Amino acid sequence: MSYLIAVLPDRIAAEAAYSALEKAGFSLSQLNLLGRGYKTADEFGFIDPARSARQQMNRMAVWLVPFGFLAGVGFSILSGLETFAWAGSVGNHLIGGLLGGAAAAMGSFFVGGGVGLSSGSGDALAYRNRLNAGKYLLILQEDTEARIREATRILRQFEPENLQGYTERP
Repeated sequence: MSYLIAVLPDRIAAEAAYSALEKAGFSLSQLNLLGRGYKTADEFGFIDPARSARQQMNRMAVWLVPFGFLAGVGFSILSGLETFAWAGSVGNHLIGGLLGGAAAAMGSFFVGGGVGLSSGSGDALAYRNRLNAGKYLLILQEDTEARIREATRILRQFEPENLQGYTERP
């Protein structure tokens, strides 16, 4: 499946481009218009970068926290530090494990959350920002490259701010 996404500056241009594609024989089930008064990014299915970042953070925490705990215990055993005299030898090792697990949780929060938020959404964040700025997106889903080229030729008449094609990998 191939996608063609056109960013149009206003509602009039978006509706005119939509009508031109409809007149050219493109199925209405393959055309999606996003913007004020039409579908939202969530209704269409664009990835929410915040949700993606939370998922990335949780996936990292599942693996990092247990390893951080074990690394903290290992460091405490190898170093032989008795930081908390009241806790005894076993207590110091457990506290070291808890501190290692906490460090791993912070790592998953900052790396998983921060990196996931900045790069995990691909182009979806840029399209969301354009929708928030009052622009309109016209999205065409087609099976053949020839139809995508035909749609590109039609959409260029409306001088879109951006015209981008994507191919979904099987």
